[in-house]
Amino acid sequence: MSGTENQMTGAEIVLQALRDNGVEHIFGYPGGAVLPIYDEIFQQDDIEHILVRHEQGAGHMAEGYARSTGKVGVMLVTSGPGATNAVTPLQDALMDSIPLVCLTGQVPTTLIGSDAFQECDTVGITRPCTKHNWLVKDVNDLARIIHEAFRVAQSGRPGPVVVDIPKDVQFATGTYTPPSAAPVQKSYQPKIQGDARAIEAAVSLMKGARRPIIYSGGGVVNSGPEASRLLRELVEITGFPITSTLMGLGAYPASGKNWLGMLGMHGSYEANMAMHDCDVMVCIGARFDDRITGRLNAFSPNSKKIHIDIDPSSINKNVRVDVPILGDVGNVLEDMVRLWRAGAKDYDRSLQGDWWASIAKWRARNSFAYKASNDVIMPQYAIQRLYELTKDRDTYITTEVGQHQMWAAQFYGFEQPNRWMTSGGLGTMGYGFPAAIGVQVAHRDSLVIDIAGDASIQMCIQEMSCAVQYNLPVKIFILNNQYMGMVRQWQQLLHGNRLSNSYTEAMPDFVKLADAYGGVGIACDKPADLDAAIQEMIDVKRPVIFDCRVANLANCFPMIPSGKAHNEMLLPDEATDEAVANAIDAKGRQLV
Repeated sequence: MSGTENQMTGAEIVLQALRDNGVEHIFGYPGGAVLPIYDEIFQQDDIEHILVRHEQGAGHMAEGYARSTGKVGVMLVTSGPGATNAVTPLQDALMDSIPLVCLTGQVPTTLIGSDAFQECDTVGITRPCTKHNWLVKDVNDLARIIHEAFRVAQSGRPGPVVVDIPKDVQFATGTYTPPSAAPVQKSYQPKIQGDARAIEAAVSLMKGARRPIIYSGGGVVNSGPEASRLLRELVEITGFPITSTLMGLGAYPASGKNWLGMLGMHGSYEANMAMHDCDVMVCIGARFDDRITGRLNAFSPNSKKIHIDIDPSSINKNVRVDVPILGDVGNVLEDMVRLWRAGAKDYDRSLQGDWWASIAKWRARNSFAYKASNDVIMPQYAIQRLYELTKDRDTYITTEVGQHQMWAAQFYGFEQPNRWMTSGGLGTMGYGFPAAIGVQVAHRDSLVIDIAGDASIQMCIQEMSCAVQYNLPVKIFILNNQYMGMVRQWQQLLHGNRLSNSYTEAMPDFVKLADAYGGVGIACDKPADLDAAIQEMIDVKRPVIFDCRVANLANCFPMIPSGKAHNEMLLPDEATDEAVANAIDAKGRQLV
């Protein structure tokens, strides 16, 4: 571009910058402060706009889109309440490292600070819940800032960013700067390559391990398909057992012979016991959060710890490690695999013999066991049947938050990365359905299922209207137990069974609700009818709400009570009233 060709209005600059950054879809809701941008959207066909029903839905849709594609998700909202409604998905994306660009409208620059209609301090409000944010005051800076926003969102540890654009800047005419000509902010240069000496030290430590474990996280998925391939290769050549966080599921296949299952509060017995007893832990793209570590001073007390992460603030933040490696996990894994192969003859796999024997004993404990029933659908059984009927299809799974989320992680096996979308760090009820819509927008011909709870699904149920409008055949598979299940479980186990406000006494008829929105409703309450009902849900080419009536008081086990160590899990057949009564801390206080 040259001369007058690169002169555009701010609104035109926004659309051109999105095109030049590869954007094909945006999720948004119009309002007065973004009408110039919406006017430009109306006059073009390159970028599809998905009209949401609430700004929170726009953010979660963008998250699902990003998580399932590896691209940056984009949302567009107006000023004031439009921006404040975006805070929840921004914080969700920050905690789960999801690349998101949020464009917000703002009142004209001349009115900023005057308490104008629908004004709020968007930059101030979103500063704690974004990687970075910008208030654009000059139209000539707009293109450069948007390009920088995309770079910041997807480089280093991915995350959300906000670009706040006053209405007069959208109307003003300025110069468009293409990405190739935009200067790069030198203050943000993430370290990609790991330190060679640290990687050598890590490999040396691993070769001396007798009780090793690989602990992988969402950072492996975020790094891209090559990182997942290298992780699998590392497991194969070392023979190490591997576990994963909730966000890391799929990076290593659930069918893999070295797979121990998910670890953490509701993780498998074998994964948690191996984490507790290991002598060398290789943490790859995870951050030692509290759901994983349990009681910090009892976390893996006798192990040497290696931590690979691209975020320097995550290293030694919660757990002190012996070999920190700062860098992109894909690049570090490539170096690690190369070094291991070069010295493979120096490693004796028989060192792990006793370790695998111990793991076999823990596996035999069958910590995900539950009592089957011919009369009522057990929630675990519902997930098992859903998995068996969808595992050979091009399937993507999202979840809401609660018991159903944990059962999905336990009983639905993921063979590939980017197929599992859930709210990990923030635990956002209402995430799953809009996230599923975002996934379906990116993968129109795929089977997309939101595994939901009857409480969580009502947080963003209005997006059913969006799914119907855009012919997005998302399936909502509700494990309906009439309770806020996880809240009820904690109240039962840890608060004397005082079920304060966790029972839903005015539950909607989900079948009628689906019909009212123009979708399809299916209900099932008998185990014998479940397979046929699930198949019907799969075959319908419209949005579906599946009301799966499950056992009301089923609990999610195993469970590490808060404040306990990995080797102090409550297992299904041990979770009696007596065992629960003994779940107290060192001072005799009942755990919360």
